[in-house]
Amino acid sequence: MARFDTSFDATSVEPTTAYELLPAGKYRAQIVESEMRVTRNGMGQFLWLMLDILDGQHKGRKIFDQLNLVNPNPTTVEIAQRTLSAICHATGRMHVSDSEELHLIPMTIQVKIKPPKNGYGESNAIAYLPPEGEGATAAKPAATSSAPPTTHAASAPPKMASAPWNKKG
Repeated sequence: MARFDTSFDATSVEPTTAYELLPAGKYRAQIVESEMRVTRNGMGQFLWLMLDILDGQHKGRKIFDQLNLVNPNPTTVEIAQRTLSAICHATGRMHVSDSEELHLIPMTIQVKIKPPKNGYGESNAIAYLPPEGEGATAAKPAATSSAPPTTHAASAPPKMASAPWNKKG
């Protein structure tokens, strides 16, 4: 039993609502909170990020990401470092020593829906896009076969999506 110091009045507090995924698409967002956290198994650490959506229909919504920067698996660390590099490029901050240096800088993100996995339901996945015009020329040839032709920045994710385990040599 847990006795409260005072009587709780549920009529004075909005109840939580069911968590809804952010629909897939491009959004302007900014990191508003970050911290290093220990992994569940205690063998690593991840950078936890909270981002705010800045405009449109979902303005004010939160979306979360985590980067496994300290992990016994070097591939996991490389993926996290590549994502951190993408965040740095998206924010224009190339050299950072504290995650707070990335806070409150508007950037473009691409949100996707990941299918259910390991007993968890669908979830959002975030790709951090470079500012318009940066790196778009180099990414165009790789994007012609798989990216939708409707948006210019859609060509950026294939450049960042080259997974380390797919590389030879």
